[in-house]
Amino acid sequence: MSVVARRPWRLVEPSALPGFGPALGFTLAYLSFFVLLPLTALVLRPWEAGFDHFWRVMTDDRTVDALRLSFGASFVAACINLVFGTIVAWVLVRYEFPGRRLLDAFVDLPFALPTAVAGISLAAIYAPNGVIGALFDPHGIQIAYTPLGVMIALVFVGFPFIVRSIQPVLEDLDVEAEEAAATLGAGRFKTIVQVVAPAILPAMLAGFSLSFARAVGEYGSVIFIAGNIPNVSEIAPLLIVIRLEEFDYAGAAGVGLVMLAISFVLLLFLNALQGVVGRRGKA
Repeated sequence: MSVVARRPWRLVEPSALPGFGPALGFTLAYLSFFVLLPLTALVLRPWEAGFDHFWRVMTDDRTVDALRLSFGASFVAACINLVFGTIVAWVLVRYEFPGRRLLDAFVDLPFALPTAVAGISLAAIYAPNGVIGALFDPHGIQIAYTPLGVMIALVFVGFPFIVRSIQPVLEDLDVEAEEAAATLGAGRFKTIVQVVAPAILPAMLAGFSLSFARAVGEYGSVIFIAGNIPNVSEIAPLLIVIRLEEFDYAGAAGVGLVMLAISFVLLLFLNALQGVVGRRGKA
């Protein structure tokens, strides 16, 4: 009976380039110093005042409402960016028109613009006496200083992540596959659903994750347009700052720990979903 030698199970194929040991050691050291140590301090700090204090802060209506607004508005903003960011990426890649490069540069402005400046600008535009806010105010619709204003600010800061995640994938996508589908009788909608969408779906999920994560932790551009009304338009990052100003360091760390836990679970789910979608797309 012949014995078949089995290769050791590996996560990835071995590389032809040397240096795995030093590279792995540097990676672990870097992550430990800049990521794991701060997160460990955040995990340990809330328990300094005891579990009762932690539970009292976390179950307070103000904390619950702030967390609900931060994660709810971030999710809605990421969904909006996913739709319109995909359209913008498609236009920038597939069409040539005057001013395309200028429009492409505008996409990156939320990256370069200081968040406080963005918040002041958004508050001035959407305030009841602003350019856009004045159009809605006579109808009883107030945008600034409400949760709607928070969502608009989060749409602004998260928009570039969607476009920049999808754009390179669309640039590498072969147009011949769409032309072949059209030759076989597929309509435009069917071509998009069965040819284009499966190819860019992993990139869409990656952009959604980045946009959502950016929005959850946003502070500067939100506080000026939110109004910061407790239980109404107060976001969780602002509540952390308020706890710090009250010298309640354990309470502030507790809110941060809950945000970290929720964000980690959601991002882990999105990354797993992205991996499943990517494998199905290659199959």
